[in-house]
Amino acid sequence: MRVLVTGASGRLGRAVVPQLQAKGYDVRAMSRRSRSSTTGVEWVVADLATGAGVPDAVAGVDVILHLASAPYSGRTKQVDVHGTGRLITLADHAGVDHVLYPSIVGQDRIPWGYYRYKTAAEQLVTARTGGWSVIRFTQFHDFLDAGLTMLAKLPVLVTDPAIPVQPIDVQDVAGRLVARVADGPSGTIEEYGGPEVLTSAELVDQWQRARGRRRRTVHLRLPGRLGKAFRAGWLATDAQPRGRITWSEYLQRTYG
Repeated sequence: MRVLVTGASGRLGRAVVPQLQAKGYDVRAMSRRSRSSTTGVEWVVADLATGAGVPDAVAGVDVILHLASAPYSGRTKQVDVHGTGRLITLADHAGVDHVLYPSIVGQDRIPWGYYRYKTAAEQLVTARTGGWSVIRFTQFHDFLDAGLTMLAKLPVLVTDPAIPVQPIDVQDVAGRLVARVADGPSGTIEEYGGPEVLTSAELVDQWQRARGRRRRTVHLRLPGRLGKAFRAGWLATDAQPRGRITWSEYLQRTYG
């Protein structure tokens, strides 16, 4: 079975490609820039925003694992919405058996600009006439780590302790996606979260200890609709099964 991975050079793509290889899949990895060939991986150059190279990338594949995204950039709508629509059309014409799309838990209920694009992309995938699956994941460890690193540049770390967070490791996410490739299209929107739900204060405290930092933490209530949505628990899910790698295990692996 040949699997096309869009966004193969990104954070999630770098975790998914080796796991697909380990399961014996024929992997075609798509990126906007030329990459050096690696054993067992066919790298192709294509750009979802313009469509350049995409038809050739889609030709002859059985499954498309659509990881490509351009969050918080001037290309977000072109890649996440228009690019996804272009990819779905080409997949339909090519008779691709399964389009698998990772999304975000709570993206349809949280008033955040990027999430609107994810919702639009989901709708394009779920409207497909051929096989499809959508899996919504909670927040990646790496993403939260990077966000806290940015916040730590301020004089104090500000958190809303009433916000529950359910961080998940990129390796667990990759494993779930590879398992769905094996199971085939579900025709459903699934959710998959990390192994534990923490308050944002607990998340920050563990991060500071792992980094050996003693930055003062101030607890403030995040205002507006966004704060209300976060406090409602929409960043977390009760869905089972869950990932296995905890936030503290990620921190130990990264900074221990």
